[in-house]
Amino acid sequence: MAEQHRPPPGRSALPPAPAPSASPAFVTALRSAVRGASDFGAGARALRTMDASNYRRVPLGVCAPRDADDVAAALAVCREHGVPVVPRGGGTSIAGQATGTGLVLDLTRHLRAVLDLDPAARTAVVQPGVVLDDLRAAAAPHGLTFGPDPSTHSRCTIGGMIGNNSCGAHSVAWGTTADNMRKLTVVRYGGEALRLEQGGGPEGVRGAHGTTARGPGDVSVTTAHGPAGVRELIASHLALLRTGFPDLPRRISGYALDALLPEHPGGPDPVRAFCGSEGTLGVVTEATVRLVEAPPARALAVLGYADETAAADAAPGLLPYGPLTVEGMAADLVPEAAGLPRGAAWLFVETGGATPAEAEAGAERVLRAADAVDGAVVTDPARRRALWRIREDAAGTATRMPDGGEAWPGWEDCAVPPARLGAYLRDFRALLAAHGLRGAPYGHFGDGCVHVRIDFDLVTDAGVARFRRFSEETAALVVAHGGSLSGEHGDGQARAELLPRMYGDELVALFGRFKDLWDPDGGLNPGMLVRPARLDENLRFAVLPKRPVDVEFGYPRDGGDFAGAVRRCVGVAACRTTETGGAGVMCPSFRATGEEAHSTRGRARLLHEMLAGEVVTDGWRSTEVRDALDLCLSCKGCRSDCPVGVDMATYKAEFLYHHYRGRLRPAAHYAMGGLPLWLRLAAPFARPLNALARVGPLAALVKRLAGIAPERTLPVLATRTYSRWLRARRGGGTHILSSGGGTHVLSSSRVVHLWADTFTEHLSPQVGRAAVRVLEEATGRTVLPPAPGLCCGLTYVSTGRLDAARRVMRRTLDRLDLSPGQPLVVLEPSCAAALRTDLPELLPDDPRAAGLAASVRTFAQYLEEYAPDWTPPRLDRPVAGQTHCHQHAVLGDAAERRLRERLGLTGELSGGCCGLAGNFGFEKGHWEVSVACAEEGLLPAVREAEPGTELLADGFSCRTQLDRLAGRRARHLAEVVAEAMEAGGRRPGADGPGRAEEEADPG
Repeated sequence: MAEQHRPPPGRSALPPAPAPSASPAFVTALRSAVRGASDFGAGARALRTMDASNYRRVPLGVCAPRDADDVAAALAVCREHGVPVVPRGGGTSIAGQATGTGLVLDLTRHLRAVLDLDPAARTAVVQPGVVLDDLRAAAAPHGLTFGPDPSTHSRCTIGGMIGNNSCGAHSVAWGTTADNMRKLTVVRYGGEALRLEQGGGPEGVRGAHGTTARGPGDVSVTTAHGPAGVRELIASHLALLRTGFPDLPRRISGYALDALLPEHPGGPDPVRAFCGSEGTLGVVTEATVRLVEAPPARALAVLGYADETAAADAAPGLLPYGPLTVEGMAADLVPEAAGLPRGAAWLFVETGGATPAEAEAGAERVLRAADAVDGAVVTDPARRRALWRIREDAAGTATRMPDGGEAWPGWEDCAVPPARLGAYLRDFRALLAAHGLRGAPYGHFGDGCVHVRIDFDLVTDAGVARFRRFSEETAALVVAHGGSLSGEHGDGQARAELLPRMYGDELVALFGRFKDLWDPDGGLNPGMLVRPARLDENLRFAVLPKRPVDVEFGYPRDGGDFAGAVRRCVGVAACRTTETGGAGVMCPSFRATGEEAHSTRGRARLLHEMLAGEVVTDGWRSTEVRDALDLCLSCKGCRSDCPVGVDMATYKAEFLYHHYRGRLRPAAHYAMGGLPLWLRLAAPFARPLNALARVGPLAALVKRLAGIAPERTLPVLATRTYSRWLRARRGGGTHILSSGGGTHVLSSSRVVHLWADTFTEHLSPQVGRAAVRVLEEATGRTVLPPAPGLCCGLTYVSTGRLDAARRVMRRTLDRLDLSPGQPLVVLEPSCAAALRTDLPELLPDDPRAAGLAASVRTFAQYLEEYAPDWTPPRLDRPVAGQTHCHQHAVLGDAAERRLRERLGLTGELSGGCCGLAGNFGFEKGHWEVSVACAEEGLLPAVREAEPGTELLADGFSCRTQLDRLAGRRARHLAEVVAEAMEAGGRRPGADGPGRAEEEADPG
């Protein structure tokens, strides 16, 4: 019988009041006026409750305008019905300004085109939803780039950068976003469009590039300052505006009203005044941006210092050498294996040049001039990218303290004059200590801008009160050092309340009057910058359960707390990247669909709202969460690629367990989830079953009943399993025939325990046979036949059948005869990952689970560890293929890379995910996404491979996907090595019984 409806997890039987919903009249009017899609469902709203800040506000709905006319029409309808508007790009804002209670305008769906690029003028015309990296890619063939480059460059949008006046690492060379804007077309609340030009521009400009004005979208005549009344407002407060703004390169807080002063270079600049307005004045529909020449060559001077204050003190002295960047970071955020020069803090100083030699010479000059503890010049592009990756991931990695404790934004990016940075950091560290807080400052030291995540307690009342006191005292400290509360990410809700401490009440009141001239109805992003909400209101943690949620996994990295695991997602959106190069995996479903719901962040947001119970009100029974998780491939890529280690594969398994508990499951959960059992039962009948599977109508019926995609081919069953082959080869059991005809039992130091995973056992036994040959010759040890009935539980976990997974795993622990410290070789990467992570996390109280997890070795890892003197055969050929996503995420592939190098196999394997991902690609409804994932990197690489290229794929899924989609057979690395050994006449010394039968019946 179906389980009765239960309240949201961790909450009482009385659910919270639902969030306010949009009126039917408003929804009807919007959909009549706007051609772009709108969504007022719980899922769409839940996905936009948060950005990358500490704040949460529930919107009424989401609209994706198709063009500038749609934007104007939407704003007209919203004004008519009194509905606030929140423009949203990539949703990576850190101060809360991309959250709101009205209509969210999603500008990333359609308004993402580079409309024009003029290399001679070094300008580009773009729509607001253009991702920064896409603009840079369009400019790169002309030797140009867009200067500002936040660490979120692979997913942040130009519109969002304009809203926050973003900067990035290269601002010492190329300035802020405002420094790189030429023209803006913006739409006010109500639908009136204005054209703003740097320096005021012509008094009358109509029309907009690439649009046809209609109705409320007509572009009206501009003034040099913006709406009527702005010129008079500025003229009547000249003295205040001339004296009220600190002079520093990273002053982002408040409105840049001083840009409208008559003596401003080039005349009043409404474009600069608009930048950094956080969506409170108008919605950008088009921008003309300045492009800069990108140095053809770059080098990096990495300078080590005793501590971060010493690095900060040194940074201003390096500016005269014309660097592109001067970035600072302390040891708190640097992995031990980073390979940096000696020191406890570092400056990354990038230099450019027309040639590599010129760039390197610049870096050498910096190195010689720096009074550093140690230093190095890095010219290798791969090494430079690896170092920059450490810096760019800091926004995520900084959210976890070295002991695993949580840390949050809130005092994220103040800026002081660069010469004051060292003194400020000393005082800041003292203030942290006085409040009993910890943080890891890092950031743009050359500009005096510091980022930091702090271990605030934002859950308890006492912790929130301390958060407020600290914020107030830090604001005073920043002002005392002549700084700006925001040096890059804007004020939003996090700092706007404190603006009077920086600017005084009179200037802040002027900000309010300026806002009212632009937006007299107060409908654009209310609560931001002007008349803001309190900095301790709307905290996103307040709605989460106050007691632990009853869950199945142990969540050891989060203290056993599922809500804590979900909180890991801070919204930096590294999962939203569309990059396909490199070895990264996360997030294949987002890259295939482009939908927020199918990103790791989107799914985490939905789980957060499921726990909150306000928007998503049916807890574990939520269809919104189920549908978003349906396209999660469980690739585990986020576990390694997400800067904060979100593990969506585990969260998905947890959700599926509760969602279907006591209810009928999809057919694929029984068919694919129980695959180990079905294959064991089918093994004696492999030949007739294979023959029946070739009968088209019968195969189609089986696939339909099993929930398998009709496009898939049923796998061929091995007519002789790996275990049967090995037992025949050994003569049975662990007793090995000696040359004298007697028997003896090998000691534990003379045997290899090779895991007989389901795929190797029943579907690709040739991989196991090859591994046996290689392992025995390379180590001189004997591979033992596996104990019967062992299973890692992978397929049960991936389908959320966690009770069954736990039973299977306990049975495995009971039957596995493995001495403490003895390694276990696992050929299938997904099974190795399950043993390494899923098993101990589902059985956290069983000490044998941790021991088994620690024993797991891949084929290459075992050879490297236990046969260090073995010389593999040389193959000297190129390779293509796939590194299994679980291998990348959990096991690492360093040993495999080294083994390939020793074999003479050259080239790189594809990153990403093959798209089959175990049961995912076999399930009905997943075919298109599965193929799209394969088409990202794997299939193109295989098609482009030169003749004679070896195709490698250690995962059964990857090999199956290649066979189905490319018609090419890939092999496990063990197969390739074994073939090379045999071709070179280097066969094992004693094949033992069963060799002839193996040759006759390869299975």
